[in-house]
Order: sequence, then structure tokens, then C-alpha cells
Amino acid sequence: MSLTENLEATVSFMKEQGVGEVEFGLILGSGLGELAEEIEEAIVIPYDQIPHFPISTVVGHAGQLVYGRLSGKKVLAMQGRFHYYEGHSMQTVTYPVRVMKALAAHSVIVTNACGGVNTTFTPGDLMLITDQINFMGDNPLMGENEEEMGPRFPDMSQAYTLSYREAAKKVAEAKGLHLKEGVYMGFSGPTYETPAEIRFARTIGADAVGMSTVPEVIVAAHSGMKVLGISCITNLAAGMQANLNHEEVVETTQRVKAEFKALIKETLAVL
Repeated sequence: MSLTENLEATVSFMKEQGVGEVEFGLILGSGLGELAEEIEEAIVIPYDQIPHFPISTVVGHAGQLVYGRLSGKKVLAMQGRFHYYEGHSMQTVTYPVRVMKALAAHSVIVTNACGGVNTTFTPGDLMLITDQINFMGDNPLMGENEEEMGPRFPDMSQAYTLSYREAAKKVAEAKGLHLKEGVYMGFSGPTYETPAEIRFARTIGADAVGMSTVPEVIVAAHSGMKVLGISCITNLAAGMQANLNHEEVVETTQRVKAEFKALIKETLAVL
């Protein structure tokens, strides 16, 4: 089956469950899925019930779609995302973004937990993503291009929408929140990066490193969607602290989740 046919089946099923038009898609990263619990008039659909939808296997990722209203906007939130390192293809990882677009979403808000490479960052900082580097060794647009989905050679020069970034900065300023800004570099994982890779990342212009986000934003750009990306710096990358573990990632997101959620909700209200 083609991507178009798969999407038709998925969207048809979701509409049967009561999902209507979507304005914003939300992709909620490690430890941040709780935001979906604040969605009003919520319709919850587990991934394993949705035709052609993959299933997430990572701790801290719930594995369901939540549709409803948040900050006055119609949203479809992914509570738990898919990662390339789980063995999914790039096309599978980004399929939910295609679904959001097929349900008329004009924008995506993507969040993640990541490692700080910029020496001025500390764990718990929130970083507005200004740009990205694809170092994952793959691209979700490889293969035949379906023209109705987007152009063969999409422009990535403004993948992260400037007006959305400005709106988030104003909200952060009003809240007295010191929002960092920087470039997110995507690695395949599942290993954390080596100290040498982190020195390399810093040299080529990365401020943070992670194992997600890059493919979804490529597909959002291909689909003509606007994007707001916010990272939670959960740890300092390899070579900058003694060791790295997933428990620290979850612990840090737990610590800052209240301000993270408030930032997303208040920014969404003004977009």
C-alpha cells in the first residue's frame, strides 16, 4: 500500500473515534507526556488500535494519541514518540506527522529531552530550537516522493518558524524564564555520544544532542507545516560530566516539567 492509502485508512479510523479537525500536532518527548493529560474533552486512542501505527517501546513514553482542546486550540498529542533506534524505519518514525497533516494540522510543536553541548548550559535549562543538524545517517524522505505530500527537494532554511520562536521568547520573558536558544543535532542512538563525538558536535555548531526530533521536523517542513521546537537539557553531554544514564534524563524532566508545560501552554495560546 502507498503512503496515501495508509493515511486514508488511519485518518478514517480516527474520525470514527471522534477525532475532528486538528490545528496543532504535539509531539511530547521523554518525561513530558503529562501535558496530554491537561487536554480538555479528550479522546484517547492507544497506538496499538490505530491502523498502520507503530508502537513505542521506551520507558517514559505512554503510547497513545490524545485529541481535544488545549489553550483554546484543537490539538492532537503524541503521548510517547517513536525513535529510529527502536528499529523503526524513518518513514515509520515520522508517520504520525503525516497523520497530523492529513487531519489538517498547520503546525507541530515538538519537545524532547537532550544533552547539552553548549558549555553555558546546565541541566534543567529549556532551549528553543533555532535549527538542526541531521547526523542520524538517514532521512525520512529517501525513496520515491509522493508529490501530493510535498516537494522532492524541500527547503530547510526556516524549518523552525521564526514567528513561533519570537512568541515563545515573549512568553518566557513574561514568566521570568531564561529560555536558551540553540541548534539541535540528531544522532541515531541508542548509545549516548562519545566525548569525541561531542567535541565534534560543538565544533560544527551544535548546542544540544539527542536521538529524535530531526526526522519529524524534516517531514513537517516537507508537508509545509510550521514548527516550534523546545528541548529540555537533561544532562551535560559526554566528556562534560562523569557519566550518562536514562534515569537522570527522566529525573531532570520531572524537576522542570511544570515550567516546561506552562511555557508550551501559554505559547500555544498566543500562536
